[in-house]
Amino acid sequence: MEIDRERAAMCALNRVFGYEPNVTHRLIDVLGSASALFDLDRRSKEELLSPWSKHLNDLDAGMVDRAAQELESLSRRGCRFLCVMDEGYPALLRECEDAPAGLYVRSVSDDATLFGQRPAVAVVGTRDLSLYGRDWCRKIVEAMARTKKPPTVVSGFALGTDIVAHSTAVECGLPTIAVLPTGIDDVYPRRHWKWAERLAQTEGCALVTDYPPGTGAIAVNFLRRNRIIAGLSRATILIESKQKGGGLITADFAFNYNRDVFALPGRVDDVRSAGCNALIRNRTAEAITDTEQLMEELGLGVPTRRSSAFVRDEIHALYDGTMNPGEVEFLIAVADCIKKNRGITPDQIATRMDCDFGRVATATGLLEADGIIETDLLQGCGIKTKIG
Repeated sequence: MEIDRERAAMCALNRVFGYEPNVTHRLIDVLGSASALFDLDRRSKEELLSPWSKHLNDLDAGMVDRAAQELESLSRRGCRFLCVMDEGYPALLRECEDAPAGLYVRSVSDDATLFGQRPAVAVVGTRDLSLYGRDWCRKIVEAMARTKKPPTVVSGFALGTDIVAHSTAVECGLPTIAVLPTGIDDVYPRRHWKWAERLAQTEGCALVTDYPPGTGAIAVNFLRRNRIIAGLSRATILIESKQKGGGLITADFAFNYNRDVFALPGRVDDVRSAGCNALIRNRTAEAITDTEQLMEELGLGVPTRRSSAFVRDEIHALYDGTMNPGEVEFLIAVADCIKKNRGITPDQIATRMDCDFGRVATATGLLEADGIIETDLLQGCGIKTKIG
């Protein structure tokens, strides 16, 4: 694939001024194009940037050639470089004064599908996610999937909240975009490499970064990554956050971009909710108290409700033909009891249904193993979000 010189020049400028994208924007405003800068003699570059600029030695014509070679190599691996002036560049991100000069994208979908067809909502939070936070993260993403205008879920691919948001989106059929703190040729954390491959090969999903290939995951990179998450999204939802954390920084970026911010309130004495509670107290964020209301405030419409019939159909699909009809109906009855009494334990189910505890324990174990229900540390049962 032949790379045009202007795209290669933009890629080169992004590598040089990645932490100062405003410099790239100003240079293009003055010169009319990125490639024009590399055509100037040394003295002209000094007049533009000052004789003491640390970047002067980087801005030679050879850098454009190296950038073109880099983009050709990435193209062979299914990646592309999207310039800020390209039609497919995310419109909301372009509005931000510190918008990246370009984005590296890895996806099977085109730019219009990724950034132009659906609203984008960021779901972020702590890596140290509690069961409460995990449950609400999944509830919120699952509710988005049942609205009239299902959005693209944007997050940072980190442990905890981010990967729960991404994985739940995929399970529910929602597109999701992972904004990486590394180059497009790397994955962080490494344990998520299978998810990276899955997103890269799933229609509507993508891996995105403004970091050049070869960039590792160092602390300062996460801050730059967080502004892209906020900039891509019409709203940011903070699930849990300590008093300091990346999710809180993303929410602050979103607020400063004049985007909507929502936060999940938590216990006063829970350190994982301190950041959320502070945002709500300072009126930086709206408190999340109900998924239906949240969906309406996001402009997505009220989510449709999933009935007990959905759970019944799922159980029939799993067990008809391999289990006698009476046992299948018993599993349905147990699941229905759990749906109506979230957090109920197997012994409480046995009491409520007036049946043998061992039979209930076997049924809940089977339902959990097959993904119909989930249990917490105290054996409280709930219908798994993607099912009910």
